[in-house]
Amino acid sequence: MTDSLPETGPDTASASTAVPTTKEGKKPLPVWQESLLLLAIALVLAVVIKYFFVQAFYIPSPSMEPLFIKNDRILVQKISYWGSGTPQRGDIVVFKDPGGWLSSDETRSASNPFTKALEAIGLYPSGGHLVKRVIGVGGDRVKCCDAQGRITVNGKALDETSYLPKGTMPSQDPFDVQVPAGHLWVMGDNRGDSFDSRGHMGDPGGGFVPDDLVVGKVWALIWPWSRAKRIHTPATFAGIPSPQ
Repeated sequence: MTDSLPETGPDTASASTAVPTTKEGKKPLPVWQESLLLLAIALVLAVVIKYFFVQAFYIPSPSMEPLFIKNDRILVQKISYWGSGTPQRGDIVVFKDPGGWLSSDETRSASNPFTKALEAIGLYPSGGHLVKRVIGVGGDRVKCCDAQGRITVNGKALDETSYLPKGTMPSQDPFDVQVPAGHLWVMGDNRGDSFDSRGHMGDPGGGFVPDDLVVGKVWALIWPWSRAKRIHTPATFAGIPSPQ
């Protein structure tokens, strides 16, 4: 007795010659279409990340030396200021020009179509913004200087030796201001070469920066690689009393 072989016929197809299909029975996308789809998804994600999470910027001036040098690349994160979050004393922030703060050579942006496209999706450092350290927030009284030449915030003297250039005075220009609600008093670390809130006290805005102009908090120095690092708030800003 012999085993019978399975019958084959015109309606029987060999598994090895079947055309691959998806679960729905459709043919998969050609490689070129799939590549375009993945590229489109990547671009959308890049735009979402830029507008809601992080964005790259370049340093336009020497006002934040020695921490940041002109043309350094930094990464700014926006999550800290979501919802009720607001800039805090000691934060280094990137903000839009309140009006007349930037010189013409500090407003440059991408110079060719390719880099302009990268800038639009957050993959090329943007220009036209300022980078400063928050010294006072809404309600604070910021004063320069006490008997030891230090800036005080609500009566507490700041020890700024960890981030000011060696031998730099906290400020050569005296001031005594009360920061309006919803605004910031900002200063560059390189006090002798920073045209910041002090230099705009005579402007209509009094040198104060509205909170809603802040793009985000500087999270990291990312270029050059040899100096790349996370950015932290100096300890001297802890324990500042609430405004009276």
